[in-house]
Amino acid sequence: MSTIEKALAKQKQAEQKRSNVIDAQVPENTSTNQSTSPLPSEAINRPIQTTIDKETIVLDGEGLTDRGFIYGSSSTHHIQEEFRHIKRKLLNNAFGPAAKTLKHSNLIMVSSSSPNEGKTFISINLALSIALEQEKTVLLVDADVLRPSLHRELQFERKEGLLEYLLNKVQSISEVIYNTNITNLKLIPAGKPHHLTNELLASTKMAALAEELAQRYPDRIVIFDCPPILGVTETPVLSSLVGQAVVVVEESKTKIDDVKKAVSQLDENIAVGFVMNKTVMSKKDGYGYYGYGYNKKN
Repeated sequence: MSTIEKALAKQKQAEQKRSNVIDAQVPENTSTNQSTSPLPSEAINRPIQTTIDKETIVLDGEGLTDRGFIYGSSSTHHIQEEFRHIKRKLLNNAFGPAAKTLKHSNLIMVSSSSPNEGKTFISINLALSIALEQEKTVLLVDADVLRPSLHRELQFERKEGLLEYLLNKVQSISEVIYNTNITNLKLIPAGKPHHLTNELLASTKMAALAEELAQRYPDRIVIFDCPPILGVTETPVLSSLVGQAVVVVEESKTKIDDVKKAVSQLDENIAVGFVMNKTVMSKKDGYGYYGYGYNKKN
């Protein structure tokens, strides 16, 4: 082989090596906006964070205030005061001495014995109160996947959420954690209904999610707006995943026997408290909110 032929052969080998490197770095069917390469192990072990380029849910403060929700100093004073008392007990249980006696003390479920007693209203106001007045990040989860209402009450379009995660339609829970225009408030919507909707709440993946939220975010309050307790077998299962439960009781409607029956179905190791909703205080106010009896069950 001549010197020229050797040089050409050497050049061809070098070009082939460069081509192989390029093929290895750019997998087939990969666009410039998305990579199918796996995450490095150290990235997998980092705390979950919402992506910075994801759409932010913008809450209408004036509209929320008009409908009785807490949104800044313009909200009705007595509502702010009532929820301040309620949340203080929750926060003390979550981060005070009682936290040592509770598993997942920062995870709180809000439910009621029966439908239409105002549990979603209480869930939202608790989240807003903590986010607006405490140096704590709050994650509000719509776990009432059969009758989701978080998107309706906060007036945003339905989005992928908890169900998509439980069905493995999204790879990471961070994909369905949405930022809001309230710095310390984040949301997980219920997602699109599925024929196994309630069963998914009792799945091993839901249990793993609760564990992850509790361990990776020990300084964050996570509030689950859950289905009613009576008639929904998955709600008592959810109570085994959290450290605290708030049972909403509607004045002059909820029967004491129903409350007792509902509480008896909850996990015996969690702290259980009550909020009385729709209490007539005066002709001017029309309603009130009361927290009481927030103690660990014996």
